Amino acid sequence: MTVSKLKSPFRYNCGKKGSKIIVLIPLGIFIGTVSGFFGVGGGFVLVPFLLLLGFDMKTAVGISVMQMVFSSIFGSYLNYKKKTLQMGSAMMVGFGGATGALLSGSIVSMLSVFTLKLLFLGLVGLAIAQMLRPTQNKQEREVHWAWLYLTGLFTGALAISLGVGGSVLIVPILVGFMHYPVKKAVSAGLFFVVFSSISGFVSLILHGHIDHQSGLIIGLSSLVGVTFGIWLKDRVSDKHHKRYILLLYTIIFLYMIKVTFE
Repeated sequence: MTVSKLKSPFRYNCGKKGSKIIVLIPLGIFIGTVSGFFGVGGGFVLVPFLLLLGFDMKTAVGISVMQMVFSSIFGSYLNYKKKTLQMGSAMMVGFGGATGALLSGSIVSMLSVFTLKLLFLGLVGLAIAQMLRPTQNKQEREVHWAWLYLTGLFTGALAISLGVGGSVLIVPILVGFMHYPVKKAVSAGLFFVVFSSISGFVSLILHGHIDHQSGLIIGLSSLVGVTFGIWLKDRVSDKHHKRYILLLYTIIFLYMIKVTFE
């Protein structure tokens, strides 16, 4: 499949280019807000929305990954300025994610749409389970760099193939297993998306799974939302922040059950 063959449903549903922009710009702002507040690339929220609008799964994955490049880079820059992003282990996980994401184009091409949806559903379910693990009164663990790299490798390969940046899984791992504070895990999760999304974007371009026009509209719009989302994140307590994350994951999980088995 080549990029030129990718067809947006808006060519049929909206008719005019202006109508397409009116729909995608607010969606981009909303996804950017989610990205900044929850420390995610936004893909596990954006993909279901794009499916609802009529995009097919593989095109939705490509648009989602392109958007993540914009939101993750800008959001990580804002977090670094606010001193909520600490490098170290996040950098090693990021390198692993970039390596794994290079496999995403091949994975998307090999797997069926139904299989991709099942994997997406399982990923969100695992994230919910990890976020429910109690972390009170536990110290942050020291983890060998090789485990951090392998964690990023697996997450990057699977997540980018599903149109998500990987922080939907990385954040629960950091909170549930390594006992990171929620806000620190959220900033590290968004930083991880920088590596996985850029690498995955290159891979998906080579395999012809990117709708550049829609991805650019949503990506640029998301920058406004990222700024607001990070501002909001810094003004809620860790306890409430974690509850909001669980609520979001649960909503997406229930929606993906409907989409997968309807």
